[in-house]
Amino acid sequence: MSTGTALAEPGWAAPDRWRPAAPLWPLLPALVLLPLLALLPGLSHGGGWNLVGRFALAALRPSLDPLVLASVLRGLAVTVGLALLGWALSLALGVVLGVLSARVVWGHRAELIRRLLALPRSIHELLWGLLLLQLVGLQPAVAVLAITIPFAALVARVVSDQLDALPTGRLEALRAAGVAEPAALLTALGPPLLPQVLSYGGYRLECALRSATLLGVFGLGGLGTELRLTLQSLAFEELWTGLWALLAAMLLLERLVGWLRRRWTMPARFGLGSDTGSTGSGTPGREVGRRGRELLLAAVLLLPLLVAVAWGLQVDPASLLRWQPLPPLPPADWAAVAALPWPRLVANTLVLTLLAAALAVGTAPLLLLLVSPWPWGQGLVQVLWALGRLWPPPLIALLLLLVLKPGVITGALALGLHNLGVLGRLLMESAEHSGESREQALLGAGCGPRLALLYGRFSGLARPYLAYGAYRADVILRESVVVGLVGATGLGSQLLEALSGFAYDQLAALMLVYAALTLLGEELSDRLRRRLLSG
Repeated sequence: MSTGTALAEPGWAAPDRWRPAAPLWPLLPALVLLPLLALLPGLSHGGGWNLVGRFALAALRPSLDPLVLASVLRGLAVTVGLALLGWALSLALGVVLGVLSARVVWGHRAELIRRLLALPRSIHELLWGLLLLQLVGLQPAVAVLAITIPFAALVARVVSDQLDALPTGRLEALRAAGVAEPAALLTALGPPLLPQVLSYGGYRLECALRSATLLGVFGLGGLGTELRLTLQSLAFEELWTGLWALLAAMLLLERLVGWLRRRWTMPARFGLGSDTGSTGSGTPGREVGRRGRELLLAAVLLLPLLVAVAWGLQVDPASLLRWQPLPPLPPADWAAVAALPWPRLVANTLVLTLLAAALAVGTAPLLLLLVSPWPWGQGLVQVLWALGRLWPPPLIALLLLLVLKPGVITGALALGLHNLGVLGRLLMESAEHSGESREQALLGAGCGPRLALLYGRFSGLARPYLAYGAYRADVILRESVVVGLVGATGLGSQLLEALSGFAYDQLAALMLVYAALTLLGEELSDRLRRRLLSG
């Protein structure tokens, strides 16, 4: 079954006959591997391959020293606690801001709030953490607030978009009946919005754990600090002790979030199947009541847990109001700001983003196709993808620097490998629930396992997967500052120089340009997703 015969039908124009079939679309970004593989030999300095071998072997024999284990568990507890606090605050604040910025609630007045939320959303949590660190010093509240600010703006955007996309017939009927506005909004829009908020909230919790680890890598406490110190000191056995502990916590969190998502976001459980919410037996009504009781119980239990975590980590919100004295700032030198190599900085950042996005989007389906004939293959790639999600991009970059020269390609590889873990997990979960009957039919017709997977399962996943890939490209653009801070050229490297030299005029200009780029990327990815999903 060739690409041409898969698409060729009588009456088709010649150009369409050579257009790739839909199942091949997710594989097209993998073509970036060809130039990357050609360039890698020239970037390799070869001095650290023995260290890479030691690193790989240490995965099989992590340190079990009681002191190391105690340190790892303490660091993991701090990371999980910071992630939980930042996630809870951002979710609560984001829902409120999302309601306020929804057009269905405030009409055109909501546009002002949307525009104000664009700036904090466009700046990565690492930048927020480093800025707050300069202002108030090293303390746990800095990491919590660094996660809360951009995450709340992201949640607000999702909530407002979901509210504006819901049908408003029931809301208008309640308004016409004289029902108070808050009660009308809660009654008409609350039930259909709640499953989406819970599902997205679970995803943000996983992101918060990764962000808390990343902030620790840059000195804001927790297991990330331990990981970076052990990597820099080449204590690979101790490093893998921390990595395996973090992986166990991440997998446990994924299982818990997945179970809660399945339990609380099924349509029947929210009474979305009909307007009446009952089929005569009363079962849907009892399901809604049970779900409501469970959610209320979870909220009641979560609040004291958050208070206990904040007390244990000594998070003091009032300390954020006590700014430490800054060194005397020189007068702004806008001529020096204008003299920065802006075209090169912006171009390197965009090239890094595109390379990393293409690597992550295209390699995930390619790996699944390569290992599909072997039963153990999927288990192997699942482990690799879990490690990719677990390993923060700066640490991947530091490991790659053992054998590669710093630069755009090294940074792109670090970001691409990390996001490959995220996209691979999504693709595998989606493939498990899509196109099984078509794949079995193709296998029964004599097709090979790779071709059956490609045209059986990937055919229905191509557009949604690429749409999510467009969203990840937007995320990668935000994350480009992370690897820029550890040696990759671009806006991130210049930001680090501005921060370390207290050049706040350059810092302000760089952050504005970076925010403008991320907002432009967000707009382009939104348009691409809408085009893919509407096709």
